[in-house]
Formats: sequence, structure tokens, C-alpha cells
Amino acid sequence: MIEVSALRRYPVKSCRGEDLPDAAVERQGLAGDRRWMVVDESGSAITAREYPVLVLVRPEIRPGGLRLTGPHAPPLLVDEPDGTTVVPADVHGRPVPAAPAGSAGDAWFSALLQRPCRLLFLDDPNRRLPNQSRTLPTDRVSLADGYPILLTTEESLAALNDAILGGRFAEEGPVPMTRFRPNVVVRGAPAWREDGWRRVQIGDARFRVVKACDRCVLTTVDPATAARGREPLATLVRTRRWDGLSWFGVQLVPDDPGAVLRVGDALAVTVDEPDFDGPQR
Repeated sequence: MIEVSALRRYPVKSCRGEDLPDAAVERQGLAGDRRWMVVDESGSAITAREYPVLVLVRPEIRPGGLRLTGPHAPPLLVDEPDGTTVVPADVHGRPVPAAPAGSAGDAWFSALLQRPCRLLFLDDPNRRLPNQSRTLPTDRVSLADGYPILLTTEESLAALNDAILGGRFAEEGPVPMTRFRPNVVVRGAPAWREDGWRRVQIGDARFRVVKACDRCVLTTVDPATAARGREPLATLVRTRRWDGLSWFGVQLVPDDPGAVLRVGDALAVTVDEPDFDGPQR
């Protein structure tokens, strides 16, 4: 049986995640996932690709707001803005207006990154569309890079770690699943079998698997220390390279917003392509 072994949301884009026993599925992703982000003076998202220290920030969703804990300052409580005021912003060049979270949050992150920046909140989660060439007009996405939910498997991570330990930078392995920042982790499937999945059901929730997830330099940042290495990207380039990109995990779009996922839920593959040639790109 394939079952859910972990659920995780990331309240602030590029910051540390929260492990959950259960999570509501919303049209734009798991409830509370990536509704906040840090932006520069022009409104462009700042991520841990450029500022790895962001992975050391622990955001916790509280009633009416957010609690931030970091390595540089006392914890800060930030109220969720009501959206009366929104400002221009973008995620990797794709515009998405968002609500300013206030001067205290701005100052907290500016001190951490040692540059002027702002903390914004996606007050209306229906505002942002995913890639329309792969999704429906009714689909939405939070402040995640591209799609609502990322799923990974324990068996694929184990296979990747075996390859890392047999490779040039073996001293950097094995790597934990947190390197890949998934929302849903499952176990019980053969390694890399998720490459062929096209539709799945988890508990009472159905999902379309719209594409595999191409991986970037953020995977080389140790989430415990913010130190940057070469793995797992070096091994993914060697073993999981197609179309000039490296792949790990699959992107899901929910068909049943309102359902609740729980650790231990069974995953059923309802549409599969067993004779795939690499990930769905």
C-alpha cells in the first residue's frame, strides 16, 4: 500500500516548513501554504536561492497572524493584513498583488538579510493562476513557484541517496527530504514510479499530476545550517537529467478542494503511464 508519511506546509516562501498531522486541501494548495513572502524594493520575491539564511527562519501560523523565529532577533508576531491595501509584487516575473504586513515584519527581515525588503501576504488566494497550458481556468496557486502541491516519495529519496553515496561528493550525503520542500511525502511505491502517475487519489481528495518538478540550486542548501554544498543537485544532474533540467518529485493540482489529508492516508494511482520515458516535463 502507498500511504502518506508526512505533510508539510511552508507559511513563508523559502522559510522553514511546519510538519502537520493533517491538512485541508484548498484550490491553491494546502491551507496556509506559502501565503507570505519576502520581496525586494521592486516587489520581486526574495528566495533562499540567493539568501540561504531564509531557511533558518521558522514561521508558525497563529490565529490572526504569524509568529517568526530566527537566528538574529527575538521572535516577532505579525498580524495578518486585511487586504485593504495591496502593492505590486511578482514571483519570478509573474505579477501578483499582495498586502503589506507592516513595518515590524519589514524591519525584521531587513535585519536578517541586511538589505531593504518587505513582508507581504497573499490576502486573496484566488488572485494567482498557475501555468494555464497545463491547468484549468478554475485552478489557482499560492505563492509557490508554479503549482499548488509538491509530492515526493521516500523510495525515490532512498535511491537518490544511494547514488549520492556512490558518487563524487559522497561526503555530503545522504540528504534529508527537507532539501526538496515537499507538501506531501508518501511511501510504498517503487523508486521513481511517480514519474508515470497522471492522476492520484489521497484519502478523499483527487489530484491531477501536471508535471514533474525540475530542481534548482535551493536543494543544495542545508535546511539545518543554511550552508550550501553540491548535493543533491550534482547527482540529479548525473542521473535524472532530461531537457537540460534535473527532476525530483511531481506537481499536483487538486480537484477536490475542501477535503482533508491525513498522515497515514492511502494513495491510489487512478491514471498511470507505466511505459514512460523519464519524468513528465
